[in-house]
Amino acid sequence: MTRPVALGPDQRAQAWQRLGSQRFDVLVVGGGVTGAGTALDAATRGLSVALVEQRDYASGTSSRSSKLFHGGLRYLEQMNFDLVREALRERELMLTRIAPHLVRPVPFLYPLTGRGWERPYVTAGLTLYDTIGGARSTPRHRQLTRTGALRLAPALRKDALTGGLLYYDAQADDARHTLTTVRTAAAYGATVLNSARVVALRHAGERVVGAIVEDVETGERVDVTATVVINCTGVWSDDIQEMAGARGRFTVRASKGIHIVVPRDRIDSETGLILRTERSVLFVIPWGTHWIIGTTDTEWHLDLAHPAATRADIDYLLERLGTVLRTPITHDDIEGVYAGLRPLLAGEDEDTAELSREHAVSRSQPGLVSVAGGKYTTYRVMAADAVDAAREDLGPDVPDSVTEDIPLLGAEGYPALLNRIGHIAQLQQLPVWRVTHLVERYGTLIDEVLALADSDPALLRPLPGAEDYLTVEIAYAATHEAGLHLDDLLTRRTRISIESPSRGADSAQAAADIVAPILGWDAERIASEVAAYAGRVAAERESQEELEDSEANSERQAAPDIRRIPPSLATA
Repeated sequence: MTRPVALGPDQRAQAWQRLGSQRFDVLVVGGGVTGAGTALDAATRGLSVALVEQRDYASGTSSRSSKLFHGGLRYLEQMNFDLVREALRERELMLTRIAPHLVRPVPFLYPLTGRGWERPYVTAGLTLYDTIGGARSTPRHRQLTRTGALRLAPALRKDALTGGLLYYDAQADDARHTLTTVRTAAAYGATVLNSARVVALRHAGERVVGAIVEDVETGERVDVTATVVINCTGVWSDDIQEMAGARGRFTVRASKGIHIVVPRDRIDSETGLILRTERSVLFVIPWGTHWIIGTTDTEWHLDLAHPAATRADIDYLLERLGTVLRTPITHDDIEGVYAGLRPLLAGEDEDTAELSREHAVSRSQPGLVSVAGGKYTTYRVMAADAVDAAREDLGPDVPDSVTEDIPLLGAEGYPALLNRIGHIAQLQQLPVWRVTHLVERYGTLIDEVLALADSDPALLRPLPGAEDYLTVEIAYAATHEAGLHLDDLLTRRTRISIESPSRGADSAQAAADIVAPILGWDAERIASEVAAYAGRVAAERESQEELEDSEANSERQAAPDIRRIPPSLATA
């Protein structure tokens, strides 16, 4: 069994020292899911690997998705069978082998709105969806009458459907999945660092031979030597290409998608919903005691780090959903809002909804490989393709990818762990639902999490302002999960920022007090972290009252970034 590495302050200091003293086969730039997957792929091929991320792991696109592992029903309509087949195969690997503790099936109701041709048409699509990916562990779709559909989803208006079909996809906490992939890479020997920014690429003639990396927390810089640099920066891909001084073989355009989060009792349904819109589809996704509703698809040319949702974006979701619900959702029902950017490969069509979701890999110059595009679901394939492309620099003896047989940390022994939930609950004097919550976030790493409370039982108390979480989860985020700032803890290690009406502001002080002794924060640092988090929440709320992207962007940028990184604008 692979031993987990605790990504805490000591590990970070050691990793920083290794960056400057060791020569690496591969330097991965970007700590989203593609970068994390690439680091894991390279490490499990026996390569020496470093991964650097300028902000936090999954702080960009990889924490702001629809949180689905899915083939993409609408890609069938676009006749993109290869993409759907590949994605469904990856979904099955996650459910059964790689991350069964993090990825789980979720049902969706597809309401039918017409008569005659629609049912056989959708049935044909879902039949293909059930079979095209090969082996599957989720149930096949089934037909529903209008009465049967309304029994599952009483929230729907009777005149909004004529019948329905129920089918299954899968979902995961994207930020937790990405973080676990990073930790798994570290367990296989990768040197990983967040708050580590590439400020320049190093060259020997035309060849890229490494990078100059800055510690965002201290300002210190170090030269990193690597045989090949793999650019996994998503919407920042063109920036790295420009830094290399060579013309890239593709460009990336940013498409903004926003989601809203509402309490579970606002929509009376036992299943998720997928609704057609004039441009795409709208998902209503079960999320614990909440629903996630999204998404939009619009071009974005402003700050890449902090895309802002506008009131117009939110109204679009509420209006589309309101056409089918008996009791419409209102602005007052919204607990959380988040906006993310999809890195799309640029094409001739100006409509971002039509740009390719397939990925591309290029070696624009010796020593530099870039990978971009794609879907969260197919991150593992993207990673394998990127490392394969690096063989031209690394040599032909690099083994093939093995990640389809590598479980993420917390997966090994998971079925047996499920049978121990009641015992763990009794032993820790916790409700079964709490232990289940922990198991679905950490898998078999739950013992490591709970061990922190052995010397301090108070850590098993709920976190003030976010009682779904225990204070031990905040402590563990700092000791084992590379959490460096309150934003890391409340936005990605937990999802409190989108799950509580205060958006985490009511939990900030308690969380800061918990991690202060771990991270070495004094009273002044605690106050600045709490103030910065409150400022971020306030700025996001203000931005969500604006109608135009430019105004929303200005409001969002009014809050200083806790990580002092110059703002970046889209150049594609």
